[in-house]
Amino acid sequence: MSDTLIIIPAHNEAENLPRVLPRLHRYLPQAHILVVDDHSGDATGAIARRHGAIVVRLPNNLGYGGAVQTGFRYATQAGYRYGIMMDADGQHDPVSASSLLAPVQAGRCDIAIGSRFTGTMTYRASWVRRLGMRLFAGIASNLTHQPITDVTSGFQAMNSDVMAFFAEKNYPSDYPDADTLIMLHFAGFRLAEVPVTMHPRLAGVSMHGSSLKALYYIVKMLLSISIVLFRYRTGAGTHRPQPVS
Repeated sequence: MSDTLIIIPAHNEAENLPRVLPRLHRYLPQAHILVVDDHSGDATGAIARRHGAIVVRLPNNLGYGGAVQTGFRYATQAGYRYGIMMDADGQHDPVSASSLLAPVQAGRCDIAIGSRFTGTMTYRASWVRRLGMRLFAGIASNLTHQPITDVTSGFQAMNSDVMAFFAEKNYPSDYPDADTLIMLHFAGFRLAEVPVTMHPRLAGVSMHGSSLKALYYIVKMLLSISIVLFRYRTGAGTHRPQPVS
């Protein structure tokens, strides 16, 4: 029984999974792979199974956040000690997965965020998206009292405490970002960044596509961070679950 689960949310990724999953088996052969099929209209689930992944198919499309949280609940109930969260589109290079997991396994942090800015980024984001990344990296670094360069990274490794925390009701409905990292800091978790390699998606359309979506992201994230700060300062914030003795 492996102690590590790779969680991959997937919606209509049948074209990309045959190129992603074999590389994961190659570079992390000891890990189990869970593909959360977010009610895809293509053969995502069947192809994932064909390539040796565990598949959970959602009865409705829940979006990125709902699919990832399903993965955390599966990992928590199954008793995995470590989790790696990554995308199905080929953006997150499996070569980086072991180095991302290493500091978590060594107990140096509770969650490791893969950074394309201290590592390698083989594409260029739009100027609006780059503006948002820099803005919220600055806010997150200030509030957590440590440098964080890549707040939008969905390439993360974590221990079972973090997965249990997210499996409850502490995960955003869309995608992880500065608000999530700030929440983890206030809840007492230790964060670290690890250099990773990221590529453009292999095929299909990115959920971050247009400039309008990028502008919406900036407004939405400012509001979400304000809510996290309000909850923390009023004592209504979330807390790290205590181990059962």
